[in-house]
Amino acid sequence: MAMSLRTGLRIGLRIGLRTGLTFGLTFGLTCLAWTPVAQAHEVGLSRGVYTVHGREVTGELTFARAELLGLVPALDVDEDGALTDAELSSGTGALQPVAAGVVLVGDDRPCAGELIDAALTEEDGARMRMRFTCPGEPRRLAVSLPVLEQLKPGHRHLAQLARVDGEVFADLVLHRRAATASAEVPVDAMAPVARPAPSVRAYFEIGVEHILIGTDHLVFLLGLVVVGGRLRSLIAVVTAFTIGHSLSLALATLGVWRPDPGFVEPAIALSIAYVGVENFLVADAAGRWRITLPFGFIHGFGFAGVLAEIGVPDGSVGAALLLFNLGVEAGQLLVLALVLPLLAWLGARPAYQRARGPRWISAAIVVAGLFWFIQRVGFAQ
Repeated sequence: MAMSLRTGLRIGLRIGLRTGLTFGLTFGLTCLAWTPVAQAHEVGLSRGVYTVHGREVTGELTFARAELLGLVPALDVDEDGALTDAELSSGTGALQPVAAGVVLVGDDRPCAGELIDAALTEEDGARMRMRFTCPGEPRRLAVSLPVLEQLKPGHRHLAQLARVDGEVFADLVLHRRAATASAEVPVDAMAPVARPAPSVRAYFEIGVEHILIGTDHLVFLLGLVVVGGRLRSLIAVVTAFTIGHSLSLALATLGVWRPDPGFVEPAIALSIAYVGVENFLVADAAGRWRITLPFGFIHGFGFAGVLAEIGVPDGSVGAALLLFNLGVEAGQLLVLALVLPLLAWLGARPAYQRARGPRWISAAIVVAGLFWFIQRVGFAQ
């Protein structure tokens, strides 16, 4: 039975209090590798495009396949842990409770909804198509997702309200604490309307959340700084990582080059294991920027998978890319602002030095990286 993240950390804390901080931290870190949260970029994001055409509204909702399987385990007919196109297309009956958890209201009157079909998409996604019929042509349309209560608390649903010609007239962000959002519908649905810029807050917050719940990226950063060193060296390490993943994120999002995720995700796991092993061979972080630059380049393609999963509004690719990247960096700096003082405090403790704390933590990082590598190679097959 998989151990929950909260349980693993709580046990690690108890052990740390009883037998020393070093072993407790190592145990807690190792538990991260065995939690479902640690799987490849399960960021809790979904997207919905709701197209208004008179009284009718068509909705295309895209979820991560793993999340959809979590909502409807019966879809996995052969019980192999993976969702096939045949299983999804033939499982519309089982998807009815999920469809019922998507509600549209036009001018304070509910629109009757029905599930049309479902199919797999690229980037590990699963799409549901729905049709809603409103009592009249709505002048204000509200999107409500009670189904968010069944998803993890941090899940975000990015909803776009569009005209029949594909022009988006509203960008909405829904989550568990705000599961309903609404917008005015243009009087003439085919009239030219200025498309608003994507919500600055939405893409920035998604970037912050991705790094905060991206366990593999956090473990990689921990591996880079746990050996300590001069502040200048640590800044060089983080800066090189930032430059590397910013370049690959731009290349992938702009469509210049995007390698297969089946290669990227195992490569990210191997980079984590490598950093853990190298910690046994280096005295501090001096000169380590040379490896974080190419490794950051690999991790950036993992970040790009998030933007591909939720989509980037046409005409605002640059803004969305910049805001998401700024969010990633803000989350990264927040984590380092907490971790670096803690490591400095531990480094001043004689017990931590006697127990060779950095080596124990590095060993746990190697184990985590190798576990994720095996796990992700298995998923790719």
